[in-house]
Amino acid sequence: MIGEIIAIGDELTSGRIVNTTSALAARELFLLGHEIRAMHTVGDAPELIGATLTAAIGRCDFVLVTGGLGATTDDLTNEAVIEALGVDGMVHPGVQANIASRLAKGDGTAAALAKLARLPEGAEVLDPECRMAGYLLRHQGKPLWFLPGVPPQMEILLRDKVLPALQAFDTARARPVTQAVYRTCGLYEIEINRRLRPLEEQGLEIGYYPMGSEVHVSLTVRRAEGGPDDSRFRAADAFIREALGDNLYGLGTETLAAATGHLLQERGLLLGAAESCTGGLIGATLTETAGSSRWFRGGVIAYANEVKERLLGVDPDLLARFGAVSGETAQAMAAGARRHLGCDIAVAATGIAGPDGGSPDKPVGTVYLGLATGDTVIDRLCRFTGSRRQIQEKTAQTAVDMVRRALLAR
Repeated sequence: MIGEIIAIGDELTSGRIVNTTSALAARELFLLGHEIRAMHTVGDAPELIGATLTAAIGRCDFVLVTGGLGATTDDLTNEAVIEALGVDGMVHPGVQANIASRLAKGDGTAAALAKLARLPEGAEVLDPECRMAGYLLRHQGKPLWFLPGVPPQMEILLRDKVLPALQAFDTARARPVTQAVYRTCGLYEIEINRRLRPLEEQGLEIGYYPMGSEVHVSLTVRRAEGGPDDSRFRAADAFIREALGDNLYGLGTETLAAATGHLLQERGLLLGAAESCTGGLIGATLTETAGSSRWFRGGVIAYANEVKERLLGVDPDLLARFGAVSGETAQAMAAGARRHLGCDIAVAATGIAGPDGGSPDKPVGTVYLGLATGDTVIDRLCRFTGSRRQIQEKTAQTAVDMVRRALLAR
């Protein structure tokens, strides 16, 4: 079935709140084989709400609307629906009884909350106990769902009420899909596209999503009519894994730090970090993963040269000769971190994050990474672009990926 999603609220159109409900609904519907043709974000303007809704009804098999169902004066969805669809408003007895049971008679807020009970005629409340807003309205033979904009409430009604009911409307037309998301680091989007183009030529749906220094790839295989058939998915999955090789670090929602931590724990190794230009971001990236204390020893933020010398044991003569931003210093920082932190592997980062501080031979974005493993210490030169924050984030991700690749090579 084909649908559209409409999210309502000035807080969304002003950017004060990120619209997460539409993304959640779209993903859940997509995985059930439904096609979302458009997603709209509309402010608290009744005429615009009504026009968007009626246009969507004319194009789709179903519509999902979130937001604007509350008790405050800026919650205008119900009034807009009544006007746009030309239906009468009605006081829903269940909602009214719920309000009455929660408020003492004569409470000053009763009048404001009473608007919660006035719904379009024919509305079927989704919560039998009327604890939260949300209803189904059938118009021109099409289901229209109206859900609260509060994400936790919306998610409950979506999964418990909307999705099962929607499947019952037309199970024959919905084609469930098998989908996987592959997370990569180390390849440009255009190169991944080149490697996976044979799958696109077979008619498979491949999506490419750059995410900082990573690229996430989605594979979608729609189930054939007449029953499940996973053979195409299995063949495509094997092709992708082979084509991406070690650049593929995880699936689904797995992070690069989590994948690296899994390898460390699997091998019984401890990791440490020495950071200059990232200012602690490598450590923060690693410790976002639950259980990281089992494999992350700690880190040293050595921004000033004096700190590099005192806490990491970097030779002052080396700093004077090669500079703080150099492969030699990155190696010395990594070796010092491994020695002083008592870890098996240590990664280091030193560079110029900008926006100033660059030079012709070392422009902004010049970063050296160091890695110390056992008796081996190496460095890597990177040239990153973007804002100061983007350069720092790319450095942190690349540093973690450098550790991951070293572990795979052991």
